[in-house]
Amino acid sequence: MATALAKAWGTVLGTGALIGGLLGLPAAAGVVITSHGISTFGELALPADFTHLPYVNPDAPKGGEISQWAFGGYDSMNPYSVKGRAAALSSAPFESILTGTSNEIGAVYCLLCTTLEYPVDRSWVIFNLRPEVKFSDGTPMTAEDVLFSYQTFLAKGLTDFRTVLAEQVEKVEVLDPHKIKFTFKAGFPFRDLPADMGGLPVISKAHYEANKLDLEESTLTPMLGTGQYVLESFDVSKSVTYKRNPDYWGNDLPINKGRGNFDRIRIEYYGDYDAAFEGFKAGNYTFRNEASSIKWATGYDFPTVASGQIRKVELPDGNKASGQAFVFNMRRDKFKDQRVREAIGMMFNFEWSNATLFYGLYARINSVWENSWLQATGMPSPEEVALLQPLVDEGLLPATMLTDEAVMAPVSGERQLDRGNLRKASALLEEAGWKVGDDGLVRNDKGEPLTVEILNDSPTFDRVINPFIENMKALGIDAKMTRVDNAQMEARTRPPEYDFDMTVHNARSGYISGSELKQYYGSETADVSAFNIMGLKSPAVDKLVDVVMGAQSLDELTVATKALDRVLRAERFWVPQWFKNKHTVAYYDMYDHPAELPPYALGELDFWWYNSEKAEALKAAGVLR
Repeated sequence: MATALAKAWGTVLGTGALIGGLLGLPAAAGVVITSHGISTFGELALPADFTHLPYVNPDAPKGGEISQWAFGGYDSMNPYSVKGRAAALSSAPFESILTGTSNEIGAVYCLLCTTLEYPVDRSWVIFNLRPEVKFSDGTPMTAEDVLFSYQTFLAKGLTDFRTVLAEQVEKVEVLDPHKIKFTFKAGFPFRDLPADMGGLPVISKAHYEANKLDLEESTLTPMLGTGQYVLESFDVSKSVTYKRNPDYWGNDLPINKGRGNFDRIRIEYYGDYDAAFEGFKAGNYTFRNEASSIKWATGYDFPTVASGQIRKVELPDGNKASGQAFVFNMRRDKFKDQRVREAIGMMFNFEWSNATLFYGLYARINSVWENSWLQATGMPSPEEVALLQPLVDEGLLPATMLTDEAVMAPVSGERQLDRGNLRKASALLEEAGWKVGDDGLVRNDKGEPLTVEILNDSPTFDRVINPFIENMKALGIDAKMTRVDNAQMEARTRPPEYDFDMTVHNARSGYISGSELKQYYGSETADVSAFNIMGLKSPAVDKLVDVVMGAQSLDELTVATKALDRVLRAERFWVPQWFKNKHTVAYYDMYDHPAELPPYALGELDFWWYNSEKAEALKAAGVLR
């Protein structure tokens, strides 16, 4: 392990040798692999002749409608722009060359292609496209559309995304109408690049140009894709409906068997969580993934639940936690001192909140990779130390990173304000130069009070934020919550404004992380990223991201990710919130699902199906219109 990790550091520290080249055998030179998919590490779980995904019902009937709710509103059908707010599921009409599954990590399979070809070092990839693929208007998809899609995302995609994409690809060549080749730049780890290029959405060049569309702009004219669902109708900020395309080109593909079973998927918009719940009770929509612990514990006592006409069930969820947290805007001077961020974090009492507000439904998030084997625990292992030591030697990390346990969220007592944490937080602020004045507020050496504004666009979060605000005030902070609508939230937390102190955000991660980490946590994109809204700029994080990207085995990836997790948590850019390892769902009893769900997806819009007999019974009883 140590030798492989040393090779990984060779790439990061500038030896000029890629890990793939270091680990590749001379005998493998010139060998080209042709396959129906590609796995980051190890073999694909599904053989080339698989008949359907193992977790679906291949005989599931087609028909009916499923409807859900969304918060706020929308003003665009373009999911790939920071301008405007895109409608829910607006990316559903688009497919990519490769697609993943819900029971296998790090593997993708051909969807728009029959096979892909790549050398052992993965320095290029050729996709052999299916000639039968058609856009939803019936026109054929060709390699020119794939090239156009790549060029459009490179020129007009999210700034952080295209910055990374430009570092990866040397050139793209159309070899024939159904064959396209991506060649990658030396100096960038090749491990994930075939899958990354295969994951780009494909849009119709002819439709885009004919309608004078612009990927960077908000628009209600959707781009044209090859997907199973197409936009049917919309009422801006009120509802949007997608219908299954009866002429969808890929109905008979093994990877699609038992999937895309609903004729329609409808989304109803609500500006208030309570109003949305009442809408569900009234039958305005039919499937609800309950996010409110108080609603789950006390709200489902109405007759249709008691009768079984609405099912209230808990289903297993094997996913890692979402990384939901309060995050700081570290671009602001008052949050640049880590001690200030740590002190504020001590004022959020999760234990009290969970007992008093959440009915004990949740567990605390501590790790960016919480609820997975990738989260750092305890003291760093010798393998982690091997990665952290060079960063300590360079002065990028303190020596304590080699000996201290991974940062954990503070534990509080049963009372809303934990006096012990209050004293510790007060000491931290004083160390950081914030002294308590005669008015009880902490001030810096310029006499300026420490102010903290938490942006909130969800009324149901008031009951969580207000106690946090009260605890910060007890610490001497001039804290307040500012309620904004969803449009204001988008505008104030997106680039280039970043006009906030703290807000709720997700610290994102993947199981097998790659270049997306540069968007989430990289210094290079920190001032243009829609994901790194906290503005994290850490040379140590940047170097560890490179090591994660270059890992050539699952063991190496695990060690590198744990080391990165350890360093990210030590930055204290967040006040982590909570998660649960189960889906809490309620739905009108007219939907069925496979007996055993896959570990990484609930899949209600993917592989559940409509039971027409049950639906008719609900209608006959007057439960549904």
